[in-house]
Amino acid sequence: MSAAGPAGGPAPIIVTALFGRQDQGWFDAQRAAHFPPDRNVLAAHLTLFHHLPPSAEAELKHRLSLATRGIRAPRARVGGVMSLGRGVAYRIESPELVAVRRDLAEAFAGLLTPQDAGGWRPHVTIQNKVQPNVAKLLLGALTREFVPRDVEIAGLASWWYRGGPWEPLSRHMFA
Repeated sequence: MSAAGPAGGPAPIIVTALFGRQDQGWFDAQRAAHFPPDRNVLAAHLTLFHHLPPSAEAELKHRLSLATRGIRAPRARVGGVMSLGRGVAYRIESPELVAVRRDLAEAFAGLLTPQDAGGWRPHVTIQNKVQPNVAKLLLGALTREFVPRDVEIAGLASWWYRGGPWEPLSRHMFA
């Protein structure tokens, strides 16, 4: 059961895609190199949903299991570098993962925050909360050297958000 979240209310649930070990290591190294160290409290991640209510826990676990159990992992690739204004991210391209997220969004439509109900731009943030000129420099450097690369989406996970590092709730691995 959910304990208190950051504002004292019930802890919201975050849903992410899980990368294979090698790709997770690469993204984490990028994040370690470019994220302000005092703000880098999470491993690199690909967020599908930022805030689902704790009341959705059982249904969410059920749907994540259905979306992954016996299902081949979606193909995905890092397709480019994108600006976040005060940060930089790698854009993730995966029509199959977009379809998984769309199905989940339809199932939880009445529970989604405006952020989660809006358009989804799959990405992995490797720099955030820096001055715009610092982000622009990194964006330029990474864009010049960028080469697309395939990445492994190993599964889906849910997490409790209580204001600090996320607490694992469930993991659901693709076949």
